[in-house]
Order: sequence, then C-alpha cells, then structure tokens
Amino acid sequence: MKRLEFQTVRSPRRKKATISVERDRSVIVRVPQETTDEEVQRLIDAKRYWIHGKLSHPQKYQDRLHPPGKEVVNGESALYLGSEYRIELTETASGGVEFDDGFKVPLVHQVKRREVLKDWYYARAVEIILPCVERRAKDLGANFKAAKIVDNKYRWGSCTVRDNVNFNWRLIKAPMFVVDYVIVHELAHLLEANHTTRFWGIIRAQITSMDKAKAWLKEHGQILEEEV
Repeated sequence: MKRLEFQTVRSPRRKKATISVERDRSVIVRVPQETTDEEVQRLIDAKRYWIHGKLSHPQKYQDRLHPPGKEVVNGESALYLGSEYRIELTETASGGVEFDDGFKVPLVHQVKRREVLKDWYYARAVEIILPCVERRAKDLGANFKAAKIVDNKYRWGSCTVRDNVNFNWRLIKAPMFVVDYVIVHELAHLLEANHTTRFWGIIRAQITSMDKAKAWLKEHGQILEEEV
C-alpha cells in the first residue's frame, strides 16, 4: 500500500485526535499540541484502510465531465435553496441583485456580475443560516461562542477547538433540509467531538432526513462548489 500523504494540525486547546479527508483528497490530522510525530503516524497506520476507503469513494470524488461554473448571462440558471432559477441581466430598482422567482442582475454590473451574485448569496447565507444555527443550538442544548459564514470551497461547515462554528456560503444553494443537516452536524461536535455512534444518534434525533441530506450532498456537492 502506497505511502499516505497527510497534514498535521496541532492545537493546545484540542483534547482528542481526529482525521478528516477533504473533498480535494487532502488528509488532515488534528491533534493536541503535545502529540508526537510517532503518535500521529501510529494513528494514521491504525486508520489506513478507513482513509483509503474515503479517498476512493466513487461518488464523492468522481471527475466532472465539464469545467465547473456557469456563465452569468440571460437565460442561464443558478441554484438557490435547492431549486434552479433563471438569470436575467436587466435594470433593477435597487441597483443591486434582486430575486423574485428568478435572479435579476443589474446591467451596470456586467463586468463583475459573478462577483455581485456571489455577494448576494453570501448575504442570504448570513440572513438565513445564522438564525437557524441559533435555533438548532437551543434545541440541542449546545453552546457555541460564535457562528460565521465563510468562503471555504471544500468544507460545508466546521467546528473549531474554540467552540466556534463556521458555514460555507455555498450552502445557501442547497435545500433547507440539507442546510439543517450541516448545521446540526457541526453543532453536534460540541457535544461529541468524533464521529461516534453517539454523534450520529444526536444528529438523527434532530434531523430525520439525515440520510437523504447526506445522499443529496454526495450527488450534488460538486455543483455547490461552483461559484455560481
């Protein structure tokens, strides 16, 4: 079996070691500050078959048939909360992107139309996702220090050792049952650090559509990674 390449991230606040395989195939080992290189290598060796299984996942890492990204032009469509909506380049009353059963992108922003649409998505993510985080945290009895919307292409969400939770702005393109799943997934890490049976039980108790959400992300995740 070939040598596994991985990155080690040490933190003085971390109590347990975790391994994650990102969608760009990078392997990240997060460990307490005092963990030695030899201990990290033993952890990698113990999880070698699990890691190779993740790296070879046929749905998660299949190659795209076409280059990613859509053109922001009349007649093209863009995802929002799980549905495709038509894009129209036109004048708008506000001078910014407007949404009414479709995207209206101001002609004045033709040169930067991808950027302004991304900004619109980001603002909607702040408006919709962050209040959901507050509600779900209360339901779970989980306490976080701060919740943020971030630009992270290869992770839908993260829970930091400082008890902050971060969510990818691209999630706003997914259906709400998927958004809810990712939110609860990250909040559950505040109650159970690793992906144990208890961890998945916490999520399933809150999200009855957990399996459906995971399947949706496996099938459509690469589309979400696109800027538009």
